[in-house]
Amino acid sequence: MSMTAPGRTLPPPAHPLAMLTADEVRAARAALAAAGHLGEDVRFAWLDLAEPAKSDLLAFTPGGQVDRRLRALLLDRGTGTCHDVLVSVTRGVVERVEKIDTAVAGQPPIMEEEFEAVQRILDADESWRAALARRGLPPESVRAVPLSAGHFGHPEEVGRRVVRSFGFHQRHERDHPWAHPIGGLVAYVDLIAGTVTKVIDDEVTPVPAESGDFDDPAYTGPARTTLKPIAISQPDGVSFTVEDGVVRWENWTLRLGFNVREGLTLHQITFHDRDHDGDRGREREVVHRASIAEMVVPYADPSPLRYWQNYFDQGEYLFGRFTNSLDLGCDCLGEIHYTDVVVAGGDGEPRTVPRAICLHEEDHGVLWKHTDLFTGSRETRRQRRLVISFFTTVGNYDYGFYWYLYLDGTIGFECKATGILFAAALPDGDREPEYATEVAPGLGAPYHQHLFSARLDMAVDGHRNAVEEVDAVPVPVSDANPYGNAFSRRVTRLTREREAGRVADTGRDRTWRIINPERTNRLGRPVGYTLVPEGRPALLADPTSSIAARAAFATRHLWVTRHADDERYPAGDLVNQHPGGAGLPAWTAADRDIDGTDIVVWHTFGLTHFPRPEDWPVMPVDTTGFTLKPTGFFDRNPALDVPRSH
Repeated sequence: MSMTAPGRTLPPPAHPLAMLTADEVRAARAALAAAGHLGEDVRFAWLDLAEPAKSDLLAFTPGGQVDRRLRALLLDRGTGTCHDVLVSVTRGVVERVEKIDTAVAGQPPIMEEEFEAVQRILDADESWRAALARRGLPPESVRAVPLSAGHFGHPEEVGRRVVRSFGFHQRHERDHPWAHPIGGLVAYVDLIAGTVTKVIDDEVTPVPAESGDFDDPAYTGPARTTLKPIAISQPDGVSFTVEDGVVRWENWTLRLGFNVREGLTLHQITFHDRDHDGDRGREREVVHRASIAEMVVPYADPSPLRYWQNYFDQGEYLFGRFTNSLDLGCDCLGEIHYTDVVVAGGDGEPRTVPRAICLHEEDHGVLWKHTDLFTGSRETRRQRRLVISFFTTVGNYDYGFYWYLYLDGTIGFECKATGILFAAALPDGDREPEYATEVAPGLGAPYHQHLFSARLDMAVDGHRNAVEEVDAVPVPVSDANPYGNAFSRRVTRLTREREAGRVADTGRDRTWRIINPERTNRLGRPVGYTLVPEGRPALLADPTSSIAARAAFATRHLWVTRHADDERYPAGDLVNQHPGGAGLPAWTAADRDIDGTDIVVWHTFGLTHFPRPEDWPVMPVDTTGFTLKPTGFFDRNPALDVPRSH
């Protein structure tokens, strides 16, 4: 623990959750420098807003005091020493400095400059150069692709900051090297020592020769000319407002957030429920905080060259760091509101990402409709949704994250996965590999999964919630069901953390209903929102595997925990090279009461990807997500007042 004398201070923002500013990043860096915590080799592996405690947020009123704190992970690249620090930029002091035992707690995320350093380290290594010479490849034509190392108990890696790297041949400056993986070769690199610790030089495999230059007309052919323009216009302007980070649209209100690890976050989501007689109604809480809190990409190839391929794109790489600047007409279509964000670089200096968050409205088909036999009534209403999104590119894959708010009180989330498959060279004659798909001649794309964890700090009409598991169940033939047509539903209340680790069951149409047992609707039943999962496979790796220990969150579709301010990331705080067991399995071991308390719902969802030739050389978008649907939250259809379309 450390406290330094006050230095430069900044006026506090109007709200504790206001987005990070460039001045705050500079002030935090200045405070750390003044306190002697920076040096020639010290880098910022992470610098971002330390969100206030939930109790402080709930107690905050406009005009109240805000003590703005930033958290940083400082890595000394000369020694490998890491410190976790907390800085108040409101008071200009360093509040906390704690040294991290990286052999036990895990390593800080990998930094961009370290990826760049791996190329230089490999180019200078004689074993790497010799392996390339065996394949007739000059080192200057090979692009190093360093990847997180995972944790496999190798004694020589304990306490060392390591990555593993493949090589890809780049034939010319505009050539996409992803199409030309170098088979039978991988290097292990110590990032602190700046040395190659191991080169596995296995069978020499022909480098796939076919181009993957999806942006070259010589490869793709001429662009089609048959698509006619689609124009989306809102001549009277958009229906939403954004002011100081607060978004208002129809009956919805929420606050935008962003951080370098999770990217886009949504806070204090409420719905203005109008009374039936048309008076003002009331503002009702739905979700306190929503984010995608982790993601893992486990690969299925067990070979000595690739068994370790399992990436945590958030905990090991930081989603927000690679946020795209979005382009009108390409990433977003229509009347768009953009929000810039600030992230800190490895040098602790701010970098503004323009047009990082996109807000727009979309028509979404029919909302409700009926043509009545008796009255002759013919009524149709159009559904519309507010879309809040951002895109990030982590190496070869691109992910778009889309939150949807609907007129009927539904909340949706969708991830759009695209980009380039991480391919491997196939041995001669291996046309049907066991753990990959041949997507181009000699080019194999390994089977893998993309598994995400949504952290949903629920507040359904307040902060004392509970979760019920709801299954559709058949009813056997009996005196009460003589013709066998009956079916019903089984509702199971989840009361403790250990019993709330659940798996989806599409055969039973399993859903999870988050209720407020202290609030009822006009029918006398608890108000609620139902989490509707897609029900795709959870983690397919063996339960005894390293990745099952490190990504235990992905072994269940649902977890429910008692809220705690320091329980933010489902695989733990420091994921890089962590041995496993952190995060959700550690927290739920306490088996806390979750029945009518302040709870957090964690939902695992994602894609199991058996690549197709159609996914090469660039992958059409594949989607995954979930829905939060009001279930007894309203007394009737809340979209009855949507006007007719003309």
